[in-house]
Formats: sequence, C-alpha cells, structure tokens
Amino acid sequence: MTSGITLQALRRHRWAFLGPAATQTIAATVISGAIMAARSMDTAPLTKTQRHSLISPDVGAMNGVFIGSSVYMSILLVGVAMNLVISRQTRDIALLRAVGAMPSRIRRSVALQAAIVALPSSVLGYGLGTLAGDAWISALRSHGILPPQVTFHPDLPALPIVAGIELATSVLGSLVAAIRPARSRPARALTDSATGRPRIGGFRTLLGVLLLAGGVVLAGLISKLDAKNAGDAAFFVMLALCVGVGMLGPILLRAIVGIARPLTAALGGSGTATIAADNIAVLSRPLSGALVPLVLAIGFAIVKVSMHTTAAHLTGTADAATDVWLDYAGTGVYCVFAASAALNTLITVMAGRRRALAVTRLAGADRRRVLGIVGVEAAIVLGTALALATGVGMVTLAPMLHAQFHTWLPYMPLSYQLAGVLLAGVVVVGGMLVPAALLSRRRPIAVVMAVE
Repeated sequence: MTSGITLQALRRHRWAFLGPAATQTIAATVISGAIMAARSMDTAPLTKTQRHSLISPDVGAMNGVFIGSSVYMSILLVGVAMNLVISRQTRDIALLRAVGAMPSRIRRSVALQAAIVALPSSVLGYGLGTLAGDAWISALRSHGILPPQVTFHPDLPALPIVAGIELATSVLGSLVAAIRPARSRPARALTDSATGRPRIGGFRTLLGVLLLAGGVVLAGLISKLDAKNAGDAAFFVMLALCVGVGMLGPILLRAIVGIARPLTAALGGSGTATIAADNIAVLSRPLSGALVPLVLAIGFAIVKVSMHTTAAHLTGTADAATDVWLDYAGTGVYCVFAASAALNTLITVMAGRRRALAVTRLAGADRRRVLGIVGVEAAIVLGTALALATGVGMVTLAPMLHAQFHTWLPYMPLSYQLAGVLLAGVVVVGGMLVPAALLSRRRPIAVVMAVE
C-alpha cells in the first residue's frame, strides 16, 4: 500500500517534484565537483616546493571550507525544497488518514517519495560534478594558482558520499514536513489545507528568535578574531541568521504586508495591489521557503563583495587579484546554488496556484490584471528579501569591518548595488511572473476542470 500511495503522489504532484529534483541536482553537482577537485589536488604528482606554493593562497583549506559550506547549504536548501513539496500534499494526507492510514504509513510514503527523487538527482549531479570539477581545476590553473601538473580525475567513491548526503537531507526534509499532517486529525488537516494555515507554532517562532539572536551574538564574537578566521566563521553566522529568517518568514512577510498595505492600496487604484498584499499574507508560509535561499544569496554576496570594495576604498589599494578572483568565484557558486533553490521554490509555489489564478479570472479579472497582481506580489517578495538580506549582511559584515578597518559602514559602488538588485529581480520575476504568464495562457474554466 505504501508504494501505491507513493506512486500516486508522484503522479499527482509530478511537476512539483521538479523543483526539489533540480535543487538536489545542483547540490550534488557542487558537492561532488568539490570533492573530486580536492582529491585531484591531493593526488597530483607535485614536488614539496610546488605543494608548499599552494599554501598562499591556501587552496587546500579553501577547498575544505568549500566542501563543508556546500554540504551545509545542501542540508538547508534541499530540506526546504522537500518540505514545501510534502506540505502541498496536506489534503491528500488528510484524506488517507480519514480512510484509515496510520501516521507511520504516511511517514514511510513521504520518505519513499523523497528517496525516489534524491537518488537519480544524485547520479545526474555526480555526472555534472565531473564537468564542474574539471572546469574548476582548469580555472585555477589558468589563473596561476595551480601548477600544470594538477589535472582533474573523476573519483567514483564520491558518488555514494553525495548520494548519502542528498538522501539524508531529502528524507529528513520530507519527514519534518509530514509531522503535522500525519498526526493531525483528518478534519483539522483538511481545514488547514483549505485555509493555507499561515499561523506558525510557538516552537518554530522560538527557534527562529533564538537563531537570530545567536547569529547576532556570534557576529559580535567574530569581531575579535583575525581577518581570515573571521571570514570563515562569517558563513555560519549567515546560515544561522538565514535559517532564523526562514523560521520567522511567515511572520516577517505578514508584517511587511501590514506595513506596506496602505501604500499598496494607494498605488493599486483598482485594487490590484490590495489583492496582491492579501495573497502574500495567505501564501506567507510557502513563500517563506524562498526567503531562505534569497536572503542567503544576497546577504553572502553583500558580505564578500563589500569586504573587497571597502578595503580598496579605505586603503586605496586593491586586494591581490588572485585572492579577489578566488573569493568572487566561490561567492558566485554559492549565490547560483542559492538562487536556483529560490527559483525552484517560487516556481513550485506558483505551480500550486494555477487553480487560484484561474478562479481569479473567472471572477472577472482579465489576464493582464492577473499578471499585474502577481507582479505586485513579486515586488513585495523582492523588497522583503532585499531588506532582510541587507540586515543579515550588515550584522555579519559590520563587526568584521570594525575589527579590520575600524569602521562600521561598508562601501559598495552604486553599480554593484544596482547589479545585485537586478539579478535578484530576475530570480523573483523568473520564479513568479513567468510561471504565472505561462499558467494563465489556458482558458480558466479548463484549468479549474483539470485541477478538479
């Protein structure tokens, strides 16, 4: 029976699983590429002098940090993606509970769903990781960081490591998402699925507050470290703050909507912005899953880029080109990883709204009005992500700047800021407005009948 439930869920929500599958594939690509690149460096036939030259910059240590950070990001982002997909099955789970399915059977079913998605994604990610690792080694050689003797070699033992990480994070994320619907009474679960259940529990709120407070405290502690150790520790400050933001995401989104509601009502004229604000309040829980990777990507970019631009602005001397390239290359990988997770999450949310968009059109709104509503929603999500990411970045960055340059304020050229806003906007628009445009091409009555 468990396998039948699992296959039915995969068929019914097949498009929703594409988002987690893509996120897991990218995670597997990053982790496997980093592992195989590190292995290739360790086994390269180098002399003592050549191997000693890798210490400045310390490529080996950086690769270790890269692997560790990638694993942490994979745990976070893959868990969030699977959590969202399983949460969409609340109504189905409630119906199964109503006909006698036990909570343990529900948990086994969602775990099997997660495993079915994770394993092929791991294999595909491993294949792409061989290409990514080869490109990384070639880039390091072309910049003079690695000697010509270092060549990339695929490492098959990396596959089970990556598969284990992906399987564990995927299954864990799905099981966490299934706790409440599997244990709730069917009537309560059906009510929650119908209303969207934007309310979050006290434990989640407390955990989010503790993570934010812990991130702030840790940020203060790293101001006493040297520049290198402070830079390494900053990533974990960022993770704590971003997870805290994700835990409190529904509350933060509804608070932003409450603050902006008078402005959106004034700007909406015909009520478009007001409807968008109401939609964001209702969808605050699933949309909070996109806030974590968005804030992580934007905040991490703010920290890394601002450290170099502030140093050049205050000292008048730019950092070594090799160090800047290494930092920006690693930052780019992290940001692409996180941005892809945010994009997949937003697409998954929008795919689940196809019936709601069709009903809006049946109620009298034309296609342009519907897209206008989604556009305002995207602006609210983007503004919230930028505000939160700026706060997270400043909390992480300010102590580091004060310890190294005796200043609390970073410097970033306006062109860099505009480029960051533009790239973040591309992710949000690509995840919300583009899917809405594609979903609204069909006749609304056909969409409603198909969903039913």
